[in-house]
Amino acid sequence: MIKKSSKQRDAIIQSVKNRRDHPTADEIYAQLRESYPNISLGTVYRNLAKLSEAGFITRISCIEGADRFDGDTSSHYHFQCITCRKICDIDMDVDTNLNAKVEKLLDAHVDDHMAMFFGTCCKCKGLAKI
Repeated sequence: MIKKSSKQRDAIIQSVKNRRDHPTADEIYAQLRESYPNISLGTVYRNLAKLSEAGFITRISCIEGADRFDGDTSSHYHFQCITCRKICDIDMDVDTNLNAKVEKLLDAHVDDHMAMFFGTCCKCKGLAKI
């Protein structure tokens, strides 16, 4: 739980919430250094961990590369390009039927689910020589 606010923590959360590119901690750090030259990379990492644990932002763990962060905490799907590694939101409804299917398969209760789709984005697909 986050007990108190700070200017740096507020700047970190605003940085994530104002971006749609699902930045890494290093990208957030580089952006914030312009306004907060004394901010440390450790401060950014610690605050991102606390903010994601508290549910203010979402941590997206990637198979390859650094974790990414999303200011949109609503249930939604993501797509990651296997060529350029960019992550984007998928504008489609979440399939809540999956929760019921998994509950039945595992005899468990499912609150929510996350899905990441992988492939080649339209920009990289256009550059590929097939």
